[in-house]
Amino acid sequence: MPSKELKKIISRWQDWLTLQRNCSEHTIQSYLSDLYIFLEYLSPKEEVGIPTLKQLDIKAFRNFFSIRAKKGISKTSIAREESAVRNFFKWLNENKILNNTSIFQISKPKLDKALPRFIDVDMTFDIIDEAQKGCKEPWIGYRDMAIITLLYGCGLRISEALSLNIKDIDNEEFIKIRGKGNKDRYVPLLPIVLERINKYINHCPYKFKQDDALFLGVRGERLSPRIIQRKIQKIRMNLNLSENVTPHTLRHSFATHLLAQGTDLRSIQELLGHSSLSSTQIYTEVELNKIKEEYEKAFPN
Repeated sequence: MPSKELKKIISRWQDWLTLQRNCSEHTIQSYLSDLYIFLEYLSPKEEVGIPTLKQLDIKAFRNFFSIRAKKGISKTSIAREESAVRNFFKWLNENKILNNTSIFQISKPKLDKALPRFIDVDMTFDIIDEAQKGCKEPWIGYRDMAIITLLYGCGLRISEALSLNIKDIDNEEFIKIRGKGNKDRYVPLLPIVLERINKYINHCPYKFKQDDALFLGVRGERLSPRIIQRKIQKIRMNLNLSENVTPHTLRHSFATHLLAQGTDLRSIQELLGHSSLSSTQIYTEVELNKIKEEYEKAFPN
């Protein structure tokens, strides 16, 4: 485990990730968890300090990632751990806390490119309809239906949807979304989405002001993403859906369905808030795979 000195340094790195890199709380906690796994490997019983980190060579780093692989840790998880440790050592070097570049001599692990998972249009509407069922109070059902309609109808991340305030829907035609890296984008607000949001607002027992959170929990606080994740889990069970169906699947479905309807990639890129077109181009492979599957059904070998 880290020494007192190293704990203070890790805390400074954490502040830097928050203030300078604008990393989400989820990303920061993942980085910290992965770094502590590495420190635990270095010395399971004794404290690890800066002197230990200074002396690490390329073999030490390679041994760690090799051991993780032999334990059956997935390539994706190992790549994430490598990224966390690499980021920490880069920060240590740039801040002249130590000088050790051994980890940068290791090639980044190559990952198999995973295609976004999506669901068809009919199933999407089944999920939205199911959102209103099984709630203790009607307004909660209207809230959950509004959120899920928003995720699919506007292609939002769950964090983006739940960070919205009342004033963000004043326009009634577009909503301003604060995405990753604090980058703003404007997304068209479809009539059905606005209708569902207004129905929730009208039935919500709390009175709203312009700066208030749009989506509230039962105690009137800003809604936690975990509540919607659990809701999707319940819907999955009710509809007998795959465990791969998550709130983010609705965003993938939004993009895939737009592409299937002929929307150009640049427009989809802007709607999703991707910083580069290459992030959006993966949806073309999803669509090509879908076409290939349909072809093979029609013309079996």
